Amino acid sequence: MAYDLEHLQVQLIEDNRNMRSLVKAMLKALGMSGVRDYADGQQALDALDEFTPDLIITDWMMSPVDGLEFTKYIRTHNDSPDIFTPIILMTGHTEQWRIIAARDTGVNELLAKPITAQTLYARILAVIEKPRPFVRTRGFFGPCRRRVNWKDYMGPERRFVPDQPDDKLDFDLDTADREVAEVERLLESL
Repeated sequence: MAYDLEHLQVQLIEDNRNMRSLVKAMLKALGMSGVRDYADGQQALDALDEFTPDLIITDWMMSPVDGLEFTKYIRTHNDSPDIFTPIILMTGHTEQWRIIAARDTGVNELLAKPITAQTLYARILAVIEKPRPFVRTRGFFGPCRRRVNWKDYMGPERRFVPDQPDDKLDFDLDTADREVAEVERLLESL
């Protein structure tokens, strides 16, 4: 399905000037005219006072604020303009521990460098067509980290059953744990 991406407001954060220009050109070629680019996470954070992006595409390794720190701010800070903003993290380092760290910080999609317009578009489509519900636990807030949805699974690890897969879901596992404990206590008393 083709989308009209012209009015999508994109925040592009990349410290390498050449890569930033390349990605911006790709986004424009995909029809996006609302792209604002920044050389590091701090510049992008400062710009949030006057600009609320619909999509964030950020590099990982930057200074003084890297892509993970920026993502953590968006997901958890009280001054974040929208904690549900889709975030695509670009990186040339795809070791498993890095992918897990990115996932556990609240990134929606990971984009391995070198990138192509096709892989960039695929990640953008993923956040549009397959948005994942958001989950809140003691140590995490972000898109559900589970990629497989086993609809028939009803065991103790079951997190949610969304009515509509496109809905954003803010599910509090602490509350669910308390409710399960209450039910178990009631069952034991029978």
